[in-house]
Amino acid sequence: MILGTVYRSTGSWYKVVTEKRTLNCRIQGKLRLDDVKSTNPVVVGDKVYIRLLNEIEGVIVKIMPRENYIIRKSVNLSKQTQIIAANIDHAFLLITIDNPPTLTSFIDRFLVTTQAYKINSTLIFNKIDTYDSEKKERMNELIEIYNRIGYNCIKVSALKKKNINKLYDLISNKVCMFSGHSGVGKSTIINTLSPKLKLKTSSISEQHKQGQHTTTFAEMYDFVNGARLIDTPGIKGFGLVNMKKNEIGKYFPEFNNASDQCKFNNCLHVNEPSCEVKKRIKSKLISYSRYKSYIQFLEDYKIHRNS
Repeated sequence: MILGTVYRSTGSWYKVVTEKRTLNCRIQGKLRLDDVKSTNPVVVGDKVYIRLLNEIEGVIVKIMPRENYIIRKSVNLSKQTQIIAANIDHAFLLITIDNPPTLTSFIDRFLVTTQAYKINSTLIFNKIDTYDSEKKERMNELIEIYNRIGYNCIKVSALKKKNINKLYDLISNKVCMFSGHSGVGKSTIINTLSPKLKLKTSSISEQHKQGQHTTTFAEMYDFVNGARLIDTPGIKGFGLVNMKKNEIGKYFPEFNNASDQCKFNNCLHVNEPSCEVKKRIKSKLISYSRYKSYIQFLEDYKIHRNS
């Protein structure tokens, strides 16, 4: 058996790169992991052992334990999940204020997921060359919220190549994942970072102000600066899996600084008296949009527990 890394997953075939060759592989029987119920047992970024069939084909017989992974929000309240990518050093979320708009609840769900798995994360605000003064103000408000709690934010324009060099340096020698809604410019930025890739791009639907899917499957690409970059399909939401209700607040860094001063050790920051988190929201030391996301995640947890 030989060890390789999954670079592309189509659901039935997997592109696996080893030290000496690139192979097209299938999986052996019912290959499953115990830690999460997933619709896709093998994902981009997985380290796998392969049994060779010939010079270009093989069978995946074992998946090595994952350091971390990012999952897509489950559909129809199903307890089955879909893992987007695994073994990530740095996750990047591409955000646009408009065409299409990125909601704070989407951003916060991404950050809770990366925080839970101790994945370094950066927020990339793209298409800054297209914003009027009102949209720029909104963008700067969001950057202030996330900078204040310790998250790195970068303003970029893929078309104007603004701050692309800064982003190129940041991904150097890391396994990175780019994620976001369809239409936020993931493929365009990747093409700007590495023009030889020539990934397919498309325009925004004017009717729905949403992107059209150009990336169908997650795929990893090698860069000359040592980076391995995972491009993912546009998604509508990230999943919160294997989290207990009283753990969700731990992944909001600004809550941690306040919760020690709450009256109750198990305070959920909802209806409890003498809650320091709620006091700080009133005094605007904690962003209301972040708290609103937190309450939504608690509701999601309740729905999933009862489904």
